[in-house]
Amino acid sequence: MTEPATPYRARKNTPPESRDALRARIPGWGVDLDPKDRPSFPREQPGIETGAHWDFPDRQPEAQPRERSIEHAMLPPVFGTSAPLKGASGAIRRYAYRRYSEGRAAHWLLLIGADRVDAWESHLKSLATLRPDNPVTETGIGSEFSGNGFKSRAGKRVDVNHSWMDPAIVAGPWVLAGLGAVAVVRALRGSR
Repeated sequence: MTEPATPYRARKNTPPESRDALRARIPGWGVDLDPKDRPSFPREQPGIETGAHWDFPDRQPEAQPRERSIEHAMLPPVFGTSAPLKGASGAIRRYAYRRYSEGRAAHWLLLIGADRVDAWESHLKSLATLRPDNPVTETGIGSEFSGNGFKSRAGKRVDVNHSWMDPAIVAGPWVLAGLGAVAVVRALRGSR
């Protein structure tokens, strides 16, 4: 009995299967090996003159260190600079890129956590401005009481599965932040 072909075995097939064997075993395997069988044929023109005047394009200067995957030795020639890393969220993102490969769940979980930290950094920063965040209007909670929003939750909306937890997700952090602020004020008053 032959072993089942699967890419999940620790040992690789040695020697690898020939193209003819793969083509015989897997319907459609290698259909584009011959350029004449590609959908772009005959419009595809390999070796066409692109007009590029460089072998390696000029690189954008890196004025501030940018996060980069550990899989890559360098940044691409052009990269974004409109949202530089900042604060605690930036430190978390730098750690995720410096420590973990993009193939690790820890990398992405840290980035998701950094997004949440960034959101709260922005909320706190808005409190120092003349126009702080307004969770009532910005979360859209007012639409639940107008335009048939609340009633439609009992109908055919696609998001009814998680509607029971929406109030806790939307209002929960604000309530916890408020309770935390009250606790801090009480602690400061009690220490006097």
